[in-house]
Amino acid sequence: MTLSPPRRPIRELPDELISQIAAGEVVERPASVVRELVDNALDAGATQVTVRLLAGGVRLILVEDDGFGIPREELPVALRRHATSKIASLQDLEAVGTMGFRGEALAAINSIADMSLLSRTADSEHAWQLDGRTGELKPAARSRGTSVEVRELFYATPARRKFLKTDATELAHCIEAVRRHALVRPDVGFAIWHEGKLVEQWRAASGDKAHEQRLADVLGSEFVEQSVAVNYESSALRHDGQPAVRVWGMAGIPDAARSRADQQFAYVNGRYVRDKVLTHAARSAYEDVLHGHRQPVYALYVEIDPSRVDVNVHPTKIEVRFRDSREVHQAVRHATENALAIPRSSVTAEAETAGAAAPSPGASGGSRAFSQQGWAQPTMNFAGNGGNRVSDFKAMWPAPPRPGEGSAETGGIFLPASSQAPIAAPTPFSVAPANGTASPAGAVPLPPGDWPLGRAIAQLQGIYVLAENTQGLVIVDMHAAHERIVYERLKTQMDGGEDASLASQPLLIPATFAASPQEVATAEACAQTLATLGLEITPFSPKTLAVRAVPTSLAQGDAVELARSVLAELAQHDASTVIQRAQNELLSTMACHGAVRANRKLTLDEMNALLRQMEATERSDQCNHGRPTWRQVSIKELDSLFMRGR
Repeated sequence: MTLSPPRRPIRELPDELISQIAAGEVVERPASVVRELVDNALDAGATQVTVRLLAGGVRLILVEDDGFGIPREELPVALRRHATSKIASLQDLEAVGTMGFRGEALAAINSIADMSLLSRTADSEHAWQLDGRTGELKPAARSRGTSVEVRELFYATPARRKFLKTDATELAHCIEAVRRHALVRPDVGFAIWHEGKLVEQWRAASGDKAHEQRLADVLGSEFVEQSVAVNYESSALRHDGQPAVRVWGMAGIPDAARSRADQQFAYVNGRYVRDKVLTHAARSAYEDVLHGHRQPVYALYVEIDPSRVDVNVHPTKIEVRFRDSREVHQAVRHATENALAIPRSSVTAEAETAGAAAPSPGASGGSRAFSQQGWAQPTMNFAGNGGNRVSDFKAMWPAPPRPGEGSAETGGIFLPASSQAPIAAPTPFSVAPANGTASPAGAVPLPPGDWPLGRAIAQLQGIYVLAENTQGLVIVDMHAAHERIVYERLKTQMDGGEDASLASQPLLIPATFAASPQEVATAEACAQTLATLGLEITPFSPKTLAVRAVPTSLAQGDAVELARSVLAELAQHDASTVIQRAQNELLSTMACHGAVRANRKLTLDEMNALLRQMEATERSDQCNHGRPTWRQVSIKELDSLFMRGR
């Protein structure tokens, strides 16, 4: 027989126990203390922050700054619970502009460690030191600023100390905490000492290149070299005339992706955060260019009206909520997509040829197409040895406009849409006559300067195109490159259509499955969106959904699994993102089947046309599956292969 426990009276907890309970949320490990103390130093206007550690921060954490300092009469108040200088009203809380604001950190740390404060203001004759345990206040020597010393972390809660890792692991977490601050504040110098040795130091920088220099110092010069600049401002404006959302920073190129997500830094108004909206937005921008499960690298900074973001979500202040998460999601996604869309070959060429005179296109000899100053981009004529007929590719390359007609003929590929609108493509390239006379309709003259991807010189094994540019040798995977070109054209033309939806196929026997209340609610609320995706999902019973139609191209797949995944996406993210992802997946399949295949013999004119289209196509550095489309082999690398100059 089980006896009921005796009733316990309700009573107030002691202040010390309350502080120790609160400390469990604020202080998880030494790195948590470092983060909180550096937050306070930055709020105090510090230009130099020094962190000194012993035993990974378990034995000692000393954070010194040269900020405003704390007046003598405010030192005892600083260690009280819910005492802060950052906010004073609800209005302040709803528009927090500082790193700290809760007034919990110092009190929580003082309850579980031996702590002391040493501070001096600019108008004070000397510094004052406060013992956190006894409350004793005494004069001390120090220049302007504050030093916070924390010894024997978790000595008052030994059980928590047992959960700490090795000193090396705790030190790594402390360095990471400071590194996150350093990435957003290049105007502040940071130094980390451990066991009396300097382990990291980042000097303060100023000027237009300060952020770029800090990124190179913290993440390595390779990160900056393999990244593109991000700069985006939303069209909507705030009451003060500033953009509602601004996104800037650096986004790594797909080739720089890593197996782990350890170089993904997102900041909101200068605060490092881990937010699902930002992570999903950045990841979705890499969908078409990232291979497999590789993780992108980036450092993105979001600036938004403080009143439109809630930072009072968790005591660690690492989580935020946006008033309009869709607005932020779209801004981050578009900012990153726009930066990645520019082919790297074009960016490299612009940087290297800026201010340099362009050599004559005919100076280096080669095929007839390069022998004339009026060279025009040649036609990609895929009628060839053992290959597809020209008519097989007319869907992608319509005929040029006839005299008197205002538009090009459209091809034969049709969208998987109810409107069945044909997809049109730009006018094909054509070859300038050998005698240098006027180019025929559709010809594009050679602009000044060298082509970034050079001129074609050969084809290797029917798979790779070899080209020569000013840097050396360019190797192009012709199928992967052409696949990206076709895919981007299909996407552009699909986006131009109105009320487009994916063709669906009714199931002979509806597929039913047990659904959660959220899935049922999502299916009912997003019925129109599901129809646009070619899905028909209706309630079969209060706890069961029935899949009655699926997209035609996915008719052979698992209807239930498809329905569950789409409903989960619709419940968590923006519906338009789901629709676009589904459309892009189908268009990618179409492009893959429509692209030129391996073992096709191409003429030099066809190879050159492919290179020119790559230079003009967004995201042409990667194919639809994230594989690289071209590689540069420099003259220096070629010389090293043959030991030239040694």
